[in-house]
This record gives sequence, C-alpha cells and structure tokens, in this order.
Amino acid sequence: MTDRVEFRELADPDAVAAAIADLPIAPDPQVESVPLDDAAGRTLAERVDAGIDVPGFDRAGLDGYALRAADTAGAEETEPVRLSVVGAVHAGQTPTAAVDDGEAVSISTGAMMPPGADAMVPIEQIDEIEGDGADSDAIAIDVRTAVAPGGNVTPAGADLAAGQRALGPGTRLTPREVGLLAALGVGSVPVRARPTVGILSTGEELVPPGDPLDHEQGQIHDVNAASIAAAAREAGADVRRYPKAGDDPAALAASLQRAAADCDLLLTSGSTSAGAADALHAVLEDEGELLVHGVALKPGKPTLVGRLGDCGYAGLPGFPVSAMMVFRTLVAPAIREAAGVPDPERASLDAELLEEARFEPGRRRLLPVGLIDAGHRPGAGRDRDDRAADADVDPDGRPLAYPVDRGSGATTSLSRADGLVTVPADTSYVAPGETVEVELFSADVRPPTLLAIGEDDPGAAALMDELDAPRYLPDGTAAGVRRLRDGVPDVAVVAGEPRREPPGEELAAWAREWGLVVPTGNPEGIEGASDLAGESAHSFANLASGSGLRSALDDRLESAEPAVTPDAIDGYGVGLRGHESPARRVLAGEADAGLGLRATADRLGLDFVSLGSQRVRLIGNAKRAGAAGLTALTDALDALSTVLAALSGYEAAD
Repeated sequence: MTDRVEFRELADPDAVAAAIADLPIAPDPQVESVPLDDAAGRTLAERVDAGIDVPGFDRAGLDGYALRAADTAGAEETEPVRLSVVGAVHAGQTPTAAVDDGEAVSISTGAMMPPGADAMVPIEQIDEIEGDGADSDAIAIDVRTAVAPGGNVTPAGADLAAGQRALGPGTRLTPREVGLLAALGVGSVPVRARPTVGILSTGEELVPPGDPLDHEQGQIHDVNAASIAAAAREAGADVRRYPKAGDDPAALAASLQRAAADCDLLLTSGSTSAGAADALHAVLEDEGELLVHGVALKPGKPTLVGRLGDCGYAGLPGFPVSAMMVFRTLVAPAIREAAGVPDPERASLDAELLEEARFEPGRRRLLPVGLIDAGHRPGAGRDRDDRAADADVDPDGRPLAYPVDRGSGATTSLSRADGLVTVPADTSYVAPGETVEVELFSADVRPPTLLAIGEDDPGAAALMDELDAPRYLPDGTAAGVRRLRDGVPDVAVVAGEPRREPPGEELAAWAREWGLVVPTGNPEGIEGASDLAGESAHSFANLASGSGLRSALDDRLESAEPAVTPDAIDGYGVGLRGHESPARRVLAGEADAGLGLRATADRLGLDFVSLGSQRVRLIGNAKRAGAAGLTALTDALDALSTVLAALSGYEAAD
C-alpha cells in the first residue's frame, strides 16, 4: 500500500502568522461584462443562477472504501463484515471498477464514487487484509461499522444545485462571491486592478472557470485560483496567475521553481495534507525550506509555510472555505503590511448568537456567521418554544448572528456569511443568547434586507428578485420551520404540512404541481408512484429528507394500496438537495424517474407524471413585524400573480 505521512506537531496560529510576516514579501446603471478575474469590488447587474450542480458528481467525503451500504448491515467492532477489494480511485480519476455485492473499491477524499456503490466507510473503521508477494495492496477489508445509503458521500449538487438562485442583482462582488461564480463555471460577469504574489493551484481534476467540465473524468472548476487571487488583490497585491500543476512530484517541483523566480510570495492550494497523494510538503523540503506543516486551526489544519529561494511560500488547503480562512487570517495581514495597505476599517462588531454552536476542542475554530439587523430578539437563556413566543426588545440594538457553516468543501459557506466568529481552542459550546464578536469580511458588509430560509422553490426564488439584496437559503422546509422557531429568518418558505406548525403569520401562499419527472415520451410507461417498485422497479432520483416534496412523496407511498415501502425503490434512500437535481439525473440518463415539479420538467424539456398539488406558504417571523424587510416583501407580493404566471404548474392560493 502507498505510505501515508502524519502531520508534524500542529503550530499555534499566531506563530504561523508571525512566520508568514517574516517571509520576504515585499454611476449610470449600464451593464458591462468583465472577466471573472476583474469582478471583485464590482456590483452584479443581473441575477446568476446555478447552471450546473456543484459538485457535478457523487464524491467521497473521506479516505476509505466505497461499497454497498446493504453489505455492511450488522457490521460492528466485534463482528466485522469482509468484502473483496476490486480496485481504487483517486480524485480526478474515472472509476475503472464497479462495485457488486460483497465488493469494495479503495477511494480518496473527493474522488468520484464508482458505479454500484452507494456509500463509503472511512479508513479508520476498516481493517485491510493485505496480499502476499510483490503485490502488497489490500485484497480484502473487514468493515467494523454499518452505514446507510449515502453515508460519507457528498451527492452531486450538495453544495449548490443547478437551477438554484446563486447571486442576485445588486450584489457587491467580494472574493466570496467570486469563488462561488468560479465554482459555477462563470467566465465573464455582468457588472453596474504591491507585492508580487503568485497563485498556483494543484490537482489534475481542476478546470478553469469558463471551460466545460467533463464529469465523467471527475473534473471540477478551479475555485481557489480565482477566489484567492481576488483576495490578494484586495489586500494590495499585484497578482500573477500560473497554470495548474499536476500531482506528479517532479512536475510539481518544476512549476513551483518557475513561479517562485517571478514572485515575492507564492501561494498554492491543494496537496497540502498528509494523504498519499499530497506531495507538496515533500517537494518543499527538497526544493526549499519547510517551516510549518499543519496549524491548530479549523478549518485550515493542512497549511504549509516555507521558502523557495528568495520567494516566500504558503501552501493553502484545497477546500475553498479552508483556503480562504487561512488566507484571510494568516496571509492577508502580511501582504497588507508589505503593500502599505491599512487594515480594513470597522473590523468587528458584537452580535447575539441565535443558535447554539458545538465544536470538538483542540483547535481554534473559525465559524462563518450571517447577520440580521433586527430590533427584536428571542429571549436569551430559554427553551426554543419560549424564545419563539418572547417579544422582548433588545435595548442595545445589537445585530443577531446565526451560524452558516456547511463544511470546508462547500463554496457557499462564505457567500452566505457576513463575517467570522473566532472560538478558542478550549471551547466546545457556545449557547444561544451569548454575545459573540464578529469579524466582518469587509468594512462595507451590510446584513441582507431580508433573510428567507426554507423550501427550495422556483416561485420563492423569483419573488426574491423583486426585493433589494435579500438572502435566500433554500435548505428545505424542515430547516425553515426549525430555524423560524429559533427566531433566525425574517420569513420561512414552507411547503406542504410539516409535522410541527411553524410560528408566525402567513404572508402569502401558492400551489405548485408536483410528481415524477420522466424522460421524453415516458419510455418506461410510469403512471404513478407505485410503478417505482415491484418486479419491474425503475431507478429513481429522490430529494433529501426535509424538503416538502420529499415529505409529500413519503406520504403518497404510505397511503398507496397496498403501501409501498421506500426500500423497494432503487435509489430512494439517496436524497439530493436541489429541486432540479433529480430531473437533471433523468435528463442525463442516470435515472428512469425523479421527484420534481411540472415547472422543472417543462423547463428541461422532459415529461411529467402528476401526483397532485402542494401548497407553499411564506410564514413571517412575528418578532420582525413592521421591519423594513418584511414591509418590502409585503409590497412585492403585489407582483406575485405575475411571478407565478411564468412558472408551469403554479397558481396563487387563497
């Protein structure tokens, strides 16, 4: 097997910042299109929707083995399940082996899931059975834990799903938004240029934004090269971009030396961890001087600092959130100092945390948070129901903060946030109602005029376009209801009949036709939900639990005569996030049917099997009654009929 290395002793973040500082770093509303690289600091003139799923394929969340969840049933520490190893796949590779019953494939973090596998088990929860002779790779594994379908797998579209509203008109483009546009493959942007810093990304799977992706090759857009270059310019750097470097150590060394000859500081992203395919630490030791490998920061642990001749060097993690956190916290201050650029004005403010935050102690934690400018707040230190019913006024007028952490690999974590809360390494819990210090991403950060959370719905997305700079988090009806009970959003988007009725006032409602999206001509002759199971079962693409559409389908199957069990439907247990995601699988020929809306089927040119109509409601937060955002939303509802008329299967409800 390929050797793995361990991180050196994790360095204190303040010591790492000092080490980097010691490196040798020297009005008319017309619309124009600018390259993505020049977009930072500009204002978006038109709405941008996701044209692709991010990521574009199902990928492993950890190093380990891809397998069939059903094969792990009953597995535990004392009674492991043995599976045969039939291949391996790394990030940027096309799987060459399929997984059948009793089989597994070795897989790296971020690699494409092989055909037949619906889950993966981390390397820490298996025992490898090695072969004999010259070939010492594992030939079998003992699995010591059971996993469910989708376990440790990031499905296509989990970060951002095609068809979702990504950015709206009027958005001030900061490095966070630039990174999001890069992930979507946007090469040019419709909008209303020092120390020399080189930017070089590593990874065979990376493709420049604007170029088409080949999902069969496991390709992704290069987010970090764009977002980190934008952040370096904002800090005062003259940025030079270099072609991506592959993972081969010799080629990687040559790329680093060429770039270092032209720069005061060279920044790379990716290949900084301790995995078998992460070669940068060894290359830096051979070609220069390695000062730091690993920092006690989360996210941001796999960070490198060193020198390449007369050039300073910092290796940033590959995950976009981690890379941006490390740059902002550890690298940007050194660039500003070298460029003579002052620290950002109005760097922080105090806010009240609306929701609890839990952490594993041991590393300093950087928590992205969103802000709400509200004059009313839930009562601190009380249970959820009491807080939702309380109407105390905050005498200090402090803004409210809510966590938006979606993981280091989720580009949208930072585009959803307004700043960071730094949590000390020895802290494991921050309670609702506590005052936290929020370090703003920039001095001109302003909370959204309206915060909406809930069902991913095309009608709600279109209605948001009628408002000035709202923030819409399409995280599902269950999330909208739960967070409304915590007092977080101004308005919740609720589809169907949730188990617990959300508190607040119904502001508007409409109906949407839902059912099964099928290929043109409906070649399998699917007529209803019951056709998904049985002897002629069809492959199915489902939505994640927590969405109103998923709840409606669950209820339909339960009430069928005879009732249909979800286990009888191929693919039912693997839920996708975006309302278009199942239909996109059907369009790509990866599923015979998918849960969705008539509006989606018509937009993508697919056929549709109607299963009924579902009510969608906007529920206003009673604590914000009379706030400017809700008043603007109420005014915008005059255009609701026009907005809904543009969507197939939609109509206003009484």
